[in-house]
Amino acid sequence: MMQKVVYATKTKIKGYLYKKKIRIKINMSRIEQITELLKENPSDSFLQHALALEYVKAGNDAEAKSVFEKLLSDNPHYVGSYYHLAKLLERLGQDDEAIKVYERGMDIAKELGEQHAYGELKSAYEYLIY
Repeated sequence: MMQKVVYATKTKIKGYLYKKKIRIKINMSRIEQITELLKENPSDSFLQHALALEYVKAGNDAEAKSVFEKLLSDNPHYVGSYYHLAKLLERLGQDDEAIKVYERGMDIAKELGEQHAYGELKSAYEYLIY
């Protein structure tokens, strides 16, 4: 875990009173770390994608879905998110929506010449529909 640095003045920490500014290190979760970084650069697609994946890992599918959808709305060329969003939708039993996401992702990947991404999306898509 990353440690966030917080400054305290004239405070009692572990029974000691400090009168100068001191550094207190606080452990932060990865979700908190990424959220802090997004405050500095809210349009960073990589950070948004990473945040959505952390929500998936934490079992917060609703929040992950929301972040993926916002990311793809703001930056439809962020190809990797189509695969992860579609897989999430599959897991939620929303196969029709997942198919649409795979298809949109394949269109974008083809448009960008991203053959590897196209192949992965197509493979997952075909596995779902057949």
